[in-house]
Amino acid sequence: MGDGCADPRRRVPRTDALLAEPRLAAAVVGLGRDRVKAAVRQAQDRARRGEIDPDQVRDAALAALPPAAPRAVLNATGVVLHTNLGRAALSDAAVTAMVAAAGHTDVELDLQTGRRARRGRDALDALAAAVPQAEAVHVVNNGAAALVLAATVLAAGAEIVVSRGELVEIGDGFRLPDLIVSTGARLREVGTTNRSTLADYADAIGPDTGFVLKVHPSNFQVSGFTSAVPVRRLADLGVPVVVDIGSGLLAPDALLPDEPDAASTLTAGAALVTASGDKLLGGPQAGLLLGRAELVDRLRRHPLARALRVDKLTLAALAATLGDPATPTRTALHTDPASLRERTERLREAIAADGHKVEVVPSVAVVGGGGAPGVELDSWALSLPEHYARPLRTGEPPVLGRVTHGRLLLDLRCVPPHADDTVRAAVLAVPGEH
Repeated sequence: MGDGCADPRRRVPRTDALLAEPRLAAAVVGLGRDRVKAAVRQAQDRARRGEIDPDQVRDAALAALPPAAPRAVLNATGVVLHTNLGRAALSDAAVTAMVAAAGHTDVELDLQTGRRARRGRDALDALAAAVPQAEAVHVVNNGAAALVLAATVLAAGAEIVVSRGELVEIGDGFRLPDLIVSTGARLREVGTTNRSTLADYADAIGPDTGFVLKVHPSNFQVSGFTSAVPVRRLADLGVPVVVDIGSGLLAPDALLPDEPDAASTLTAGAALVTASGDKLLGGPQAGLLLGRAELVDRLRRHPLARALRVDKLTLAALAATLGDPATPTRTALHTDPASLRERTERLREAIAADGHKVEVVPSVAVVGGGGAPGVELDSWALSLPEHYARPLRTGEPPVLGRVTHGRLLLDLRCVPPHADDTVRAAVLAVPGEH
């Protein structure tokens, strides 16, 4: 029988040959061998039934695979701390530290003595060094957990005095009053939505007071006829003042003059400060607690602290972040607009050279992630027709911009410079207006 009459099923690629193909081999790393092998066999069976050509088996297997989860995306939205994109991007140092900690590690072992050691001592020591105004520090798994631990330990069955203007909703329907009441503490609200005075707090303090809580409204602003009481005045009331600064700024930043920081808040007299690790600090999700040694020790020893403790990967990433302040978050926030414009112009020229119509336009970036509301960062963006948004968002890798006034804006502020060629290739892959 001649070759022309050969059974086409004999042309179906072998399983081992397909699994060695680079794209399928890469999928094995992310999805596991069993899942990829099942997709390959399914595609081979389709070819044997004549549904697809044997030459299409590889592509059919790839198409049947689910995307890796979570997927890495390029953030060209102009929102530095985008909650839907995981807030802070970790530094190379933090990623390296997490990979090193993924195996067996000395997270609770002193290698010199061979004895058990304080868990996460590297991260805790780094946090204490970053904020010397704190007598002691502790870390839990997120910012809300830090506040829950403080309320449980310091005010369960007692009252927490807080201004009505600071009873915030922290996102996804979670409200601060509900969070605090769940700990067994009682809220004693003072003042009004727009104005609270020192006398309001003083009148509310009594034998049932656990502490005074001050919450930075990090995701909204109230302007006009307003007044609030600073920490330094609340500290004179004779009860502990717990301050949730929210965004995790450890020291003052001239770019964000109205954003409270841990060092200044403690200096002003706060007994305890809580904050998030994955916002302005630029680290992993974590809840930071800094303050008086006696209070922090009580928090650390409470049984709830065990339920809220962080894992070794978080501790490793946090220690590395604190040791290397040049995080992607800080870099994005402090990017020089003129340099950003030059970079955006170069990318525009590279895209336009292939016939795609693209412009460079002024843009406004924001901090996002519940930090520095009202702060606008002068920026620049590529401007493309709106129909580019979906194919870029669903491509590989996904490139996310923001649509405004019928145009898709791609702000490179949060895109690593080495990824500019990737953005160019993604744009060129979209059928455009030539």
